[in-house]
Parts: sequence; structure tokens; C-alpha cells
Amino acid sequence: MPALKENSSEVVQPFLMGCGTKEPKITQLCLAAIQRLMSHEVVSEAAAGNIINMLWQLMENSLEELKLLQTVLVLLTTNTVVHDEALSKAIVLCFRLHFTKDNITNNTAAATVRQVVTVVFERVVAEDARYKDTIDQPVAVQGNSNRRSVSTLKPCAKDAYMLFQDLCQLVNADAPYWLVGMTEMTRTFGLELLESVLNDFPQVFLQHQEFSFLLKERVCPLVIKLFSPNIKFRQGSSTSSSPAPVEKPYFPICMRLLRVVSVLIKQFYSLLVTECEIFLSLLVKFLDADKPQWLRAVAVESIHRLCVQPQLLRSFCQSYDMKQHSTKVFRDIVNALGSFIQSLFLVPSTGNTSMTPNQTGGNASGNTGSAQTNPGVLGMGGGATVLPAFEYRGTWIPILNVTVQGSAKATYLEMLDKVEPPTIPEGYAMSVAFHCLLDLVRGITTMIEGELGEAETVGQTTTETSSLPVQSSEQQVLQSVSDQSEKELVSRAVWEEMVNACWCGLLAALSLLLDASTDEAATENILKAELTMAALCGRLGLVTSRDAFITAICKGSLPPHYALTVLNSTTAALSSKSYSIQGQNVQMISPSSESHQQVVAVGQPLALQPQGTVMLTSKNIQCMRTLLNLAHCHGAVLGTSWQLVLATLQHLVWILGLKPGVGGALKPGRAVEGPSTVLTTAVMTDLPVISNILSRLFESSQYLDDVSLHHLINALCSLSLEAMDMAYGNNKEPSLFAVAKLLETGLVNMHRIEILWRPLTGHLLEKVCQHPNSRMREWGAEALTSLIKAGLTFSHDPPLSQNQRLQLLLLNPLKELSNISHPDIRIKQLECVLQILQSQGDSLGPGWPLVLGVMGAIRSDQGESLIRTAFQCLQLVVTDFLPTMPCTCLQIVVEVAGSFGLHNQELNISLTSIGLLWNISDYFFQRGEIIEKELNKEEAVLQKQAEEKGVMLNRPFHPASPFDCLWLCLYAKLGELCVDPRPAVRKSAGQTLFSTIGAHGTLLQHSTWHTVIWKVLFHLLDRVRESSTTADKEKIESGGGNILIHHSRDTAEKQWAETWVLTLAGVARIFNTRRYLLQPLGDFSQAWDVLLDHIQSAALSKNNEVSLAALKSFQEILQIVSPVRDSEKPDTPPAINVSVPVVVGTTTATSIGRSFMRTDSIGERIGRYNGSEPPVITDEIEDLNLWWAAWNSWYRIGSESTRPPITCDKLTFIPSQPFLTALIQIFPALYQHIKTGFSMDDLQKLGVILHGAVSVPISSDASPFILPSYTEAVLTSLQEAVLTALDVLQKAICVGSENMQIMYPAIFDQLLAFVEFSCKPPQYGQLETKHVANAKYNQIQLFAPAEWVALNYVPFAERSLEVVVDLYQKTACHKAVVTEKVLQNIIKTLRIPLSLKYSCPSESTWKLAVSSLLKVLSIGLPVARQHASSGKFDSMWPELANTFEDFLFTKSTPPDNLSIQEFQKNESIDVEVVQLISTEILPYANFIPKEFVGQIMTMLNKGSIHSQSSSFTEAEIDIRMREEFSKVCFETLLQFSFSNKVTTPQEGYISRMALSVLLKRSQDVLHRYIEDERLSGKCPLPRQQVTEIIFVLKAVSTLIDSLKKTQPENVDANTWAQVIALYPTLVECITCSSSEVCSALKEALVPFKDFMHPPASKVQNGES
Repeated sequence: MPALKENSSEVVQPFLMGCGTKEPKITQLCLAAIQRLMSHEVVSEAAAGNIINMLWQLMENSLEELKLLQTVLVLLTTNTVVHDEALSKAIVLCFRLHFTKDNITNNTAAATVRQVVTVVFERVVAEDARYKDTIDQPVAVQGNSNRRSVSTLKPCAKDAYMLFQDLCQLVNADAPYWLVGMTEMTRTFGLELLESVLNDFPQVFLQHQEFSFLLKERVCPLVIKLFSPNIKFRQGSSTSSSPAPVEKPYFPICMRLLRVVSVLIKQFYSLLVTECEIFLSLLVKFLDADKPQWLRAVAVESIHRLCVQPQLLRSFCQSYDMKQHSTKVFRDIVNALGSFIQSLFLVPSTGNTSMTPNQTGGNASGNTGSAQTNPGVLGMGGGATVLPAFEYRGTWIPILNVTVQGSAKATYLEMLDKVEPPTIPEGYAMSVAFHCLLDLVRGITTMIEGELGEAETVGQTTTETSSLPVQSSEQQVLQSVSDQSEKELVSRAVWEEMVNACWCGLLAALSLLLDASTDEAATENILKAELTMAALCGRLGLVTSRDAFITAICKGSLPPHYALTVLNSTTAALSSKSYSIQGQNVQMISPSSESHQQVVAVGQPLALQPQGTVMLTSKNIQCMRTLLNLAHCHGAVLGTSWQLVLATLQHLVWILGLKPGVGGALKPGRAVEGPSTVLTTAVMTDLPVISNILSRLFESSQYLDDVSLHHLINALCSLSLEAMDMAYGNNKEPSLFAVAKLLETGLVNMHRIEILWRPLTGHLLEKVCQHPNSRMREWGAEALTSLIKAGLTFSHDPPLSQNQRLQLLLLNPLKELSNISHPDIRIKQLECVLQILQSQGDSLGPGWPLVLGVMGAIRSDQGESLIRTAFQCLQLVVTDFLPTMPCTCLQIVVEVAGSFGLHNQELNISLTSIGLLWNISDYFFQRGEIIEKELNKEEAVLQKQAEEKGVMLNRPFHPASPFDCLWLCLYAKLGELCVDPRPAVRKSAGQTLFSTIGAHGTLLQHSTWHTVIWKVLFHLLDRVRESSTTADKEKIESGGGNILIHHSRDTAEKQWAETWVLTLAGVARIFNTRRYLLQPLGDFSQAWDVLLDHIQSAALSKNNEVSLAALKSFQEILQIVSPVRDSEKPDTPPAINVSVPVVVGTTTATSIGRSFMRTDSIGERIGRYNGSEPPVITDEIEDLNLWWAAWNSWYRIGSESTRPPITCDKLTFIPSQPFLTALIQIFPALYQHIKTGFSMDDLQKLGVILHGAVSVPISSDASPFILPSYTEAVLTSLQEAVLTALDVLQKAICVGSENMQIMYPAIFDQLLAFVEFSCKPPQYGQLETKHVANAKYNQIQLFAPAEWVALNYVPFAERSLEVVVDLYQKTACHKAVVTEKVLQNIIKTLRIPLSLKYSCPSESTWKLAVSSLLKVLSIGLPVARQHASSGKFDSMWPELANTFEDFLFTKSTPPDNLSIQEFQKNESIDVEVVQLISTEILPYANFIPKEFVGQIMTMLNKGSIHSQSSSFTEAEIDIRMREEFSKVCFETLLQFSFSNKVTTPQEGYISRMALSVLLKRSQDVLHRYIEDERLSGKCPLPRQQVTEIIFVLKAVSTLIDSLKKTQPENVDANTWAQVIALYPTLVECITCSSSEVCSALKEALVPFKDFMHPPASKVQNGES
């Protein structure tokens, strides 16, 4: 073979000659032979040259053209012998054949040329491969002008270079350098060849700088030059406007140029950066609306080719967009696409065979309606197929299926055979542009996300090796190895630039398409593109662009023109950007675009002013699902745009009528608004899915990182704020979406609740729960309480019991709810508390103060149900949880229970809460030791903390021990309740307070009692006193409906009175029973004084009930047993005197039904209180001081209460009888303690009070109950008490020392004063008193002054008189009694009733007075005679005489109805008095002053002569003549006249006086009788007068007898003269008609015979 090859020239020669014959058959055979030789590779270079020359000749002769081409091809493809000149000749030969007349030849030649060109370049590739190991760096190519020799290239490369260079020359219509002999050439073919070389052998150009040079220097300028007609051409511009006619764009060239450009950009972009910039700019220009449609279509196809190559786009971005002063090519491409799409909608398609859609008849139905009726949708019901299409403002553009996603299959760029521009079907350009966008998005996002993912994984591995915790991606970048981080920073910059460059255009175009799309698949693609872009922007942290894409999806979800501020503001921001393409048009969505959408739901807009209804289309729902998808899958990168997403979802949820249910999940439910929501079946089936996705969306928040979670929460919060603003001021139902979702998010993130708790609960608390709209509030509270409950039940790690901070954090919002005044919120809050207590009550621990605080925060004005619920919680706590809570919280429980007592809404609750306080006190009592221990421990800790801080430990009642403080708080609370405005509460609290102090008080330390007394009890007394004295006196109308109020409680004042009574009694009882504890306290005497002061002010209050009770308390504290004195002390341990307290203690305790005696005795316990030192037993002196203080108080009460009022009106307060009685009854008990020092002064004070007390009248309405009926003589209890008091005194004086006896006279004075009352009832100030008989107590007129009734003092005065007599009998001889003229005072006092006699109020009085007088005189007169010489009784005698006189000759007339028996009885009393005179006075006349005796005689004389007036009628005079009395008087007179045993001149004196009186009287009687007798004529004289005269006559005879017997020297001459002088008168009586008188007269006249002496001088002398 090699030999054959060497000689191939010779071998070939014959065949060549055969061809030269030009004989077809021979030529064919020769050519076939030559081909065989060539295929066996036995043709040498020279032979090949010869063959080519021979072929050229054949060509020139146009012989066997096809065979020629075949031969050339074989020659060139078998090996590389043909090169350089030969090669160029062969190639020219093929070109020449291409331009023959024969079509077949042409086409075959074209194919051959193509193949040959390929072969030339394949050789270069093979050559490079051969030399690749030895290849040196080629020398830099000079820009050599000698195009023919490129010395540096190897042979094959040189051929290829020359060929390519000439192709460029030819296309440029220049002469070729190498392809000599070319005759003609078309540009289209040239461009095709260039394109195929560039496309198939890019490495040749890239590896050889010479080739690269060609590209730069020849190809690019050529392309740019050829493009010029296209650039300059404007569709429809007239030629006249430009000076030279513009060349029209030529489709074949233009299309091929674009193909070349595509290849250049794709393969040589890195070489031709600047040139590509120009090409790309041109491409963009070709999309302009004024270019022909075909040009725009091929341009779009070219751009599509670029769009499917993301790496290429990335390069653009790096090379242009990121460089300064460079065209932003990438951005322009995207924007151009957008503008292009927009222009297709806005400009009716011209240069296009089809018409605007509404005029086309090409649709199946031939629809010729308006633009509004959609030609694409042919009657949905009719089952016609729907063409996918875009429709916008009446422009309808179908969507053609132009390409598979991700590959750019061009249609018009492949039309190489067309010379005329083709017609572009409607919608083609749009469809390609649409796919461009989709592929662009898909490419960019997948590329960037892939790289991002790689970067992150690399970053993570590096950071993990450096053992640092992984933080956000930026930090990972920083921590990774430096070169890598730089690389990554660079790529991140590129990614960001790419996104920044394209997002605006993409968004504009996609939004428009989304709006125009009528096809579900297209819509899905658009949404997917927007979603992936949004997610990518989010990942790269490009907030504006992310928000813009999200906004677009959001707007798509909502009905057109829907007023949603978040979206609108974002949109405004976008349209103001400089590169927003014709922004206004994109953003404004015209309603017409909605006409072709299927409406699936109609609902209410969620806006301030309801604007009727809005409709949701299936596209809206599709967008909504995309939105949900976005939030679900890309929540972590949403950041602040959660706001947009959630706002939109909220509105959609509202329109669809989804309402939140338990736990915040949304369920299809109907709003209150009624039938405005219409849902088609299509959407009904979707709803559960949507609500499910919604829920899952928030469930998936548990996988978000903390920052994203915060974004979500913030978004929900601001959404909720917006919903709240909307809900203000109208009662439309609010949107609860945000609140419900906050709840849902909180519940699923419970494991890291701490990080979101504050913003979450803060918002719910401060905003939602305080909202005026009740539904809003209710949900806020629901959400908050659900979160709290869930938080407490969630099993945290570490558990709550070990994480107190978290527990308090969870409970805190519950407490904060208390600051909200809406009752519905508070009910929710309390229900929550109740549930917490029921489920977690045992494990609340340090959360108790918060929980209790919630109950305690309820105020009275918050409504009954609220208070009741809170109280229920409290009851639960007190019954079940006291033992489980820390002891430090017990005080709070007390406070809270107390605060419920003070609520005035519901009386029962107040009362029950007082019961709870009692239960609490019981609990303290039972678990005292445990509580005490725990509190002391706690106290020690606090004390230490306080010391460290250098502050004082601040707690109420501080110096007391913590356990005692607990008690004191309890007491203080009860104390507050004791002054509650409601009487029932006060009563109950008072009873409880005193019961607890009584039952459990012994637990207190001794020193604490001081606080109890001063801070609790006295403080309480002060407040009660103040309230009582200022209470309202208005009558309270009977309570609600049927409750009647007793008249004793019908004013506030009366109700307070009851409280005062209770309190005072309680305090007094404590003083009484606990005195053994109180007295050693040191300031017992001050306390005693304060107590007495309270008793005093109560006693002096103008309220009978209080004052009486005060006295009872007074009595109680006076019954205190004084401590036993040392001398009498039994042999007990010296610790303390136990005897008294034990009795006191046990009685008190058991009376409450609860014995507090524990194992230790009281003695031990008290010993324990006092510690080491034994208690001091108070000494006598201190004790006395206490009693004297009591006496002073008693005196002040007495003197104040009995002092009469100065003025007198109907409001005058007058103390009641029981009060006064009690007051006086206290005295004896008190006196026992003070008798040793009781002085005269004190007695005086006492007297004033007793006198005052007795003088007090009673009101007429009370009199029937107090006064005995008028006829009974009974003492009132007050009078009894007064007498008892005096009796006690008197007895004490009796046994007392000498110096006490000087008090007797004072007592007499006091009693005598009372005696006077019998006749002169005491006056009480200016008060008018009616006598009891005429007080009309049967009816009391309202508003008339109360009538005051003076008591019937007679029984009292009489009893007093008896006491006086009794006492006088005992004490008549006492020095003081004598000295102080007691007898005289008694007589003086008795004179009053005696002189009144019948005028006395009561008849018994004067009778008693008489008998008393007789008794007293029988004792007193001997004493008086005894002391006659001392003159102590001198003043008594005249008094006595006057008394006798006034009584025996009274001025009062007996009552008319006096019976004869009565009269005689009274007469016998008079007789008794005369007898007393005759027995006790007259016999002792010589010891008695003369004047007195004279007075007596005159009186007896007066008595023995009847001197009635003559005016009485017979019958009356008959009775009233006191015969007996006169007789006795006369006899007494006589008796004294005839006393023979006159031993002293004194007696004689009496006799003489008596005689002269007697005689004078007889004379008078006789004279009167005679006178009467004469006047009466025949009528007999009255019986008495007859009796009297008889009596006188008898007396005269008796007298004369006596005178005769008497020794003459005893009888005075005067007397005789008087006797004889009677005679004439007697004689005159002889004429009387009465026989009795006559017989008496006879006896009287007989004795006168003794005077019948003859006259004698002696006698005459005597007479003279």
C-alpha cells in the first residue's frame, strides 16, 4: 500500500485522462475508480492536487456535477492529504456548484459545502488532540495585515482559519483571500455556514487566539453591520421622515443573524463581553412594539434560548449589571419581556393576519359579542372545551403550547427555507414570552437555591469542625475557611444582584399575566413562579422584593379593588420605583378582567364600612392556596411579610365565613351577618381542606426558628390591632382570625413558650382584652386563659415545680387581667382560676400569691356574678388548699377573704366570707406549730436579705412574731368588717372577731396582746364610735319588697347602735376574761382609761340602746376579781397566780364551744409567754387607781346623763329608765372597791346623781311599761336601785370608822329630799311634765313633742320616809346627827305633806308623814330634851309647833266624797297627835321653851273650840265637826289647868295660861249659842252646836269644881274673875228649847252657889 501511495500520481493519471474525455460514461467510471483509490487512502498529495484540478475542469464544463461533489467529499473526508491551495480549490468548486441552475445540484452542493466546512474544522480538532501534550503557549498574535499567512498556526488550523476568514469576507460582500475563484455567494448561506461552524467548533475559537481574533475583528462587526436595517426600521414610519430610504428588514437574513447571535452569546460570551452587550441590547430593541411581528417573534425565541441557560444569565449579571457604567443587560432583558407582554395586551396586534379577538369568526361558536363576552369560554354549561388564554381589557390572547418547560424549541428561528416573513399565529409571541418568564424564574431559582444549599452544607461542616454553635447563615459564612467565605460572599452578591435586577420586571409581567390568565394551569404556573421568587428573595434576605411578590399573590387572592391597606401601601411603594414598567397599568386591575372567572363564593368584606358583598373566584381560591403553601413551606424566610400573608388570609377567611373554634382552629361557621355569604359546592368541598391547611400552617410554626417565630407573632399582633381598630365604634362582628391564630401558635410552641410569652400575652392583655367590642374581648380572654391553662398543664422540661420563674411568668397575665374592668373578661379570668385550682391546685406553690391576687382584685362595683365566681374560687381554696400553699400566702388568703366581706353587692357572700375567716382561724389554730415553724424560717431568710440590703424588714405589725402577725392580720380584717356599712356584716364580723380572740387568743405571745388591745380593739372602738355618732338619723324605708325592718332598727343610727353595743361588750369581755394577761403588760392602766372613756362616751350617747349596753359592759368589767394578795396566796409555784385565770379561761372557751386547753396548763402557757421573769402581780395601789378611775367615769356618766337639758324641744334626749337603773345599780359594786377612800365630797357627787336620776321623767309612750298603775304603790326599779345604793352606803357607815359617821346627815338630807317628792315632784330642767293621770299615752301623735310623764313619786317618797324613820331610830343619838340638826330637818320636811294634808297627791302620804312624825318624835324628843341646854335644838321647837299647827288646822278641805268612816279615821289621827302633845311635851314643859308651850296651848285651845263657818249646810257640818278632837284638846287643856302637882313656877305658868284660854273659849261658845238660838226661832240648832254647848256647860261645872279643890294660892284672881264673868251668860241660856242643854245648864249653874257670898270689902279689894 505505501508503495502504491508513493506512486499514486501515476496510478491516478489514466483515470484523470479518462475524465478529460468529457464522455459521460467514461467520466463516471473514472470518477468511481478515483473514489475507490481515495477510500483506500492510496492517493498522495500530488495526486490529490491533480484530481482536484481535473474535477475543476469537469465543473467548468458542467459535467457529472453530483459525482463531482461526491468525489470531493470522499477526497476530503478520508484523510488530510488535501490542504492549503488544493483544499481551497475543492471548496470553491463546491460553492460554484451550489449556484447552478439545477435545483438538485444546488441542494447537494449546499450539503457538501456544509460537510466540507465541517471536515476542515474537524481536522483542526484532531490536530489539536495530536499535539495537545507538546503544545506550547502560542505567541500572541499580532494584528497582522497579511491575512494569508498565519505563521503560528499548524497546517489544518491554518486552512480552517483561511476558510473562516473568507466566509466572513463573502458574507460581508468582500473578495475572499483564500477561496480564489468564487463567482457568487448568498449572505443567507454564508450566515448559515458561519453559524454552524461557531455552533459546532467553539473550542477551536476558544483555544486559538487567532480564531478568537477573527471572532472579535470580523464576525461581530459583520453581524452588527448586517443588523442595521432591523434596528433603524420602525413599523409604519413614513419614508419622508428620514433623508435616505430605509432598507427594510429582510426575514431570512435577520433570522439567521439572530441565530448567529444566539450561538455567539452562548458559546463565546466570555470572549466577546462587549460585543454581547451590544447584541443583547439589540435583541431587547427587537421586542419593541414598532418592530414587525415576525421580528418580535424571532427575537422572543432568541431570548427564550438565553432564558433556559441560567448560568449564562448569571454571567450576564456578573459582567454587566454588577459593573459600574455598564448597561444593566440582564435587567433590561427581563424588563423587555415584561414590556413586550404588556404591549401585546395594550396594542391591538398589527402586522398580523388575525384580527382582534372579538371580531374573529374563527371560534367554534362564531361569537360576535362585545369584548366583555369571552370568546374563549364557550358556554361553560355546554360542555365545550375552554381554550387556555389570557384576557385583559378586552384583548384576548390564546396560550399555545409552544415548548416543553426548560427547553427553548424555536419555531421561526428554524424556518431557514422561508424567504418571506411568515404569519405568526395569534398568541404565539405571548406564549413564548410567557415561557421565557417561567423558564427564567425556574432556572434562576433552581441554580441559586442549589448553590445556596451547597454553601450552607459546606458552611455547616466547616463550622462544626471548629466546634462553634451554628448560628444564622451569615455567621456560618464568617466562620468558615477564609477563601471559601470570600467565594461565597462573591456568589451571594451575584445572587442578590440577579434577583434585584429581575424581580421588578418579573413581578410586573407575572402580575399582569396572573390577572389576565383564564387557564388554571397557566395560573398555577404564574403563581408557582411568584412563590419561588418570593421564597428565594426571602432566603437571600431581600425584603422589598420578597414583599412585592407576596403582595402580588395576596392581591390575587382577594377580590378586585379590595380595600386592604397593607397591600395597597406596598403596591404604592412599588409603583413609585423608577424601573416599574408602566407601573400604573400593571397595578390597576380593571373589573373587566374578572368577567371570565368562575365565581365560587360571595361574602362580606372585612372593612370598616361594609360595602355590600364581594365575590371570590376560583382564581382567588387558587391564589389563596398558593399563599398558604408559601407560608407553610417558606415560613422561615417570610420575616416581616407575615403581615401581608396573614392580613390577606384573615380577609379571605372572613369572606369565606370561617370562624375560630376551640383552640383557635378555623371552622366553616356562619357569621352573625346572616345570609350574605354564598358558597358554591366547588368551594364548599375546598373549605375543610383550606381550614386544615390553615391549621397546619400554624402548627408548623413549631419548626420555625426563634426569629421567624417572633416575626409571625408580631405580624399576628399587628393584624389583631388592625382588626381591633376596625371593630371600634361599631357593633359589627370583629375578625377574630389574628387572635385565634395567636392562640394556635402559642399552643403548638408550648415547648419554648418563654420566648414568645411576653409579646403574645402582652398583646392579648393590653389590647384585645380591653377592647370595647365584647366578642373581640371574649376571644382575647379565651385565648389568654387557654394559653395559661395549656402552659400550666404542659410537661415542661425541667418541670414547672422546679422552674418557678416560668410558672410565675405563665400565671402573671392571669393576674394582669385584673386591671381590666370589663366583667366578661373577669368572668373568664375567674373561670380560668377555678379550672387551674381544680386541675393544678396542689402544685401552684409560688404561684399562689398571683392566683389569690386575682380573687382579691374583684371590686364591689363589678357585678354579682363576678363576685360570686371569685368567691367560689376562694371557698375552694379555703376548703381544699390551705395545707398545700406556702404559709407565707396565708396572710393573702386572709386579706382576700376580708375583701369579700367588704363587697357590698351580695350580703350572703359577705357573711359567708366572715365564716371563711373563722374557718381560717381554726386552721391556724389546728396547725399552729407547723405554720409557726415555716413562717419563722421564711422570716429568717427575709431578715437576712433585708440586712444585706441594709433596709428595715417591712411588714405589718412588725415587732410581733410572724405567726402572731398572721393572727393580727386576721383580727385587723375582721375589725375592718366590723365597721362595714351593712349591719348584718358588722354583727357577724363582730361576733367572729370576739369569738376568735376568745377562742384562740391564748396562742398569741404575751407581748402581742399589746397590739391586739391598742391596734385592733381600741382602733375598732374608735371607728365604731365615730361612725355611730355621725350616722344618719333618717328613717330607712323597708328593704327590698317584702323585708320589713323592725322599728328599733329603722335608721342607720339605730343599726350602728347595735354594732357599738356588740363591740363594746366584746372588748369589755376580753378585758374581763383576759385580765391576767393584760394586767402585766405595763400600760394596763392607760388601756383601762381608754376603755372607760369608750364606755363613758357610749353611755352618754343619745341612744338608749347603746347607753344601756355601755353600762352593762361597765358592770362586767367591775365584776373582775382582783388579784389575790400575797399574804392570802395559796402555795402555788411562784410562777403565777393561777386560780383566777383558769376559771376565766375555761368558762370563756367552753362557752364558745371550743376548748383551747391543750396538754399544758394555763399557768405553764403564761409562764412561757413571759419567758424567764415571773409576772408581776399588780399591787393594791395600782388596783385602787383602776377603781377610782372607774368611779370618776361613773360620776361623769351619771352627772352628764342626769343633768337636765338647758333648752327644751321635741328632740331633747332624756335617758331611759333602764339606763338610769343600770347606772345606779353599778354603784354598789363599785363602792365595794372604793369604800376605803370614799369621802364626803364623793357622797355629795353621788347625791347629785341620785337626785338627778330620780328626777328624770319618762316619755308617755314608755310609761305603761314602766309605771305601775296609778293606784298601786310600787317602786320602779330605778327607785329601788337608788334606795339600795343609799342602803349600801348607810350599812357601810354603820360598820365603818368614826370619821365615816359624819356622813349620816348627808344621807338624811338625800333621803329627805326624796321625801319631798311626794308633794313636789322634782322638776327636770325646763321640761314640762304631765302628771301621769293625764298623759295621753294611748296614742302618740307624730311630730308632736313627746310628752314626758313625771313618775309617781309617792311610793318612792314614802319608802324613803320609812328609811329615814328607820335610820333615825338607829342614829338619833349620833353626835353628827345631833349636831347637824337632823331632827329639825326631818320635821321640816314632814311639815310639807302634813300642811298639805288633803291636798297631798296621795292620801297615804300625810298619813305616813303623821305616823313617821310620831315615831321620830318619840325617839327624838327625849334626845332634844337631853341636849336642851346646848341650844342645838332651839331652832327645832318653833318648826315643830308650826308643823303641828299646819297639820291640825289644815287649810285644805277634805274631798267631797269622803265617807263618815274615813272622816272619823282621820279624826282619830288628829287625836293621836294631841295625845302625843299631852304625853310627850306638856309634862316636860319646864325643859321646853316658853314660847313653844304657849304656841301649843293656843293650838289646843283652838282645837277645842269649833269655829266652822256658818255657811255649811246641816248635813255637811254634821260630819265635819270634830267632836272627838275638840274634846281631847279641851281635856288636855283642863288636865294642865288642874295639875295639882305643880312643882315649878313653870308648870303653874302653863296652868294659868291653860285656864285663861279655857275660860275665854267657854265665854265665846256661850255667846255664840245664845245668838244662834235667838236667830233660829223655832228651828232646832245643828247637832254639833248643841253638843258643843253641852260640852262647854259640863266643862264649866268641872272647872269650878277643880278651882275649888285647888289651893287658893295656885289660882289667880284673874281666873276667878273670868269664871264669875261666865255667869250672866249662862243665865241667858235658860231660854233654850233643847232639853239636853237645859239639863247641862242646870248642872253648870249649881256650883255657882259657892260664889253667893255677901259682898265684903276684901273681895272688893281683890276685885279692884
